[in-house]
Amino acid sequence: MTTSNTSRDMAGRELLLFRSLFVFAALWNFAGALPGLLDTGGMFAREFGRDLTDPVMIAVYRGAWGTAFLYGFGFLIVAWKPVRHSGVVLMGGLGKALFAINLAWMYLMGWTSDFAILVIGGDIIFVALFGVYFVRLRRLGHSLI
Repeated sequence: MTTSNTSRDMAGRELLLFRSLFVFAALWNFAGALPGLLDTGGMFAREFGRDLTDPVMIAVYRGAWGTAFLYGFGFLIVAWKPVRHSGVVLMGGLGKALFAINLAWMYLMGWTSDFAILVIGGDIIFVALFGVYFVRLRRLGHSLI
């Protein structure tokens, strides 16, 4: 009987690191989403430096935070089985990347407060770490989705 040192599974320290990454990603999403859902106007004022008074825009902005909240639960699912749920990471990572790009553009246009820099930076860090996760999955022989 021959044995192989190559495994398609993450194990030990690596598995713990990726599980921790996705728990932190979930907490990051919840940290923004909960205030955005519970105090929509206050979160908008922090992010954009002005009041949110239009009821339609309040609903749209609250809906965006609802999506971020759901992504947080997606990252918790990934933390449970990181190899199995790579599609959730792909969707969440793309969402973070596109959000960071859009928010950076709005910041450069002068439409946001400096608070946006924290959000942009955090999402960029997570996108980069998700890239490391995908590289590792590929090296283990898994498809990316």
